[in-house]
Amino acid sequence: MPAYHRNTSHRGSLHRPISLSYLAFLPLTALYLSTALTAQAQPPNESPDQPNPNLMKYACGPANRMFATLSPTSRFTGTTAGFDLLPSPEVTAKSCTSDKAFFFSVPIPEGSYRVTVVLGGPQASVTTVRTEGRRLMLEKIPAGANDSVTRTFDTNVRYPEINGDPDDKVKLKPRELGILDWDHKLTLEFNGDHPSVRSIDIESIPNEPVVYLAGDSTVVDQYYEPWAAWGQMLPRFFLPGIVIANHAESGETIKSFVGEQRLNKIMTTMKPNDYLFIQFAHNDMKPGAVSIDEYKKLLISYIDQTRRKGATPVLVTSMNRRTFDDAGHITNSLAGYPDAMREIAAQQKVALIDLNAMSKTLFEAIGPEGTLKAFMHYPADSFPGQTAAISDDTHFNSYGAYELARCIVHGIREDNLPLTKFLDPSIPDFNPAHPDPQPDFHLPFTPILHPGDPTKVGQT
Repeated sequence: MPAYHRNTSHRGSLHRPISLSYLAFLPLTALYLSTALTAQAQPPNESPDQPNPNLMKYACGPANRMFATLSPTSRFTGTTAGFDLLPSPEVTAKSCTSDKAFFFSVPIPEGSYRVTVVLGGPQASVTTVRTEGRRLMLEKIPAGANDSVTRTFDTNVRYPEINGDPDDKVKLKPRELGILDWDHKLTLEFNGDHPSVRSIDIESIPNEPVVYLAGDSTVVDQYYEPWAAWGQMLPRFFLPGIVIANHAESGETIKSFVGEQRLNKIMTTMKPNDYLFIQFAHNDMKPGAVSIDEYKKLLISYIDQTRRKGATPVLVTSMNRRTFDDAGHITNSLAGYPDAMREIAAQQKVALIDLNAMSKTLFEAIGPEGTLKAFMHYPADSFPGQTAAISDDTHFNSYGAYELARCIVHGIREDNLPLTKFLDPSIPDFNPAHPDPQPDFHLPFTPILHPGDPTKVGQT
């Protein structure tokens, strides 16, 4: 599949929890000051008592006084920005470059941010940029030897604390503790073929509209390879101007999402002109979970709360599982839940993205054998620590998640949502009946490995 690129103008231990709760209560000015004072990050000819006034700008190698200077010894701490998780890249020819992936983290307040990166290095490179827990931002951006290529994207940082109260938090599952999605920092992953970056510029964008995602494991930012979900692929398809905040979590029902304070977390940060995309069914339909009647009532509650905030609710029917009949057609494995969501969308006059219908078309076009390459089907020993085969007809790898994200984007266009103006125009519209060829698809693997057997990644 050809790589699509954004054209934007230049604007100015892996599993160790980071305890930075106190940062939530520091004044922003003090926190930004701390992020500027990275190891070896004092601009030339500037004394320690004259800190860099542009507090969220970082450059590789010697820089002017507008940027903090990064070197291999610039390492992230609780109060300073720097390279994180894996060894630092080499700094040469005013570029941070490596033959492996590397990470850069900044301790930062909760909120939305615009990130401008200048990519490129002394040799030709192809760089993919993700944020936090494998959220795809920039896909395979090429740069020739000694070139500089500028790209900009918007991203979101969230804390488990609600309204900054350390005693009032989202009820995180054990697997969510200590991962990049819920810590007190922004983390950037640079990956690909000789990934290279020259500078990083981060600015707060508190007034930017936000698309919140509420859902389950088929939407969540899947933290470990090779698992993936459409929510973490979605940011890649948008230009700056809109922020994707994925609050989905594995195992959730529309009811448990409320009980664990995940909906409350969204509502305490939601503002007018934001969006809430709602997709539940896979766990709701399980015996004793959520009845159809309760499901409908909770959908209406989500819609009402969103509208009271001056925001726009969007309902997303859940994609099908990989359940084919003998004729090669997808069978319904979600009972009456997709129809219930369609009914509520019509009744409440809410935009509906019918991912359930689109996924049926998509999976049938790929076929029973082809979909093995879109779902989590891998023989034993395909990945480090994998002791048994993975045969999962519900969850997706990066290819399957990417194709479903393209379905979501197609649905946004079909509904003519105002969001459409933020879609990357370089990416053509998607027809689920004509998916991208799987052999042409590739994204570099994020080197965050499950500490044990990847077949044991919890999804419920």
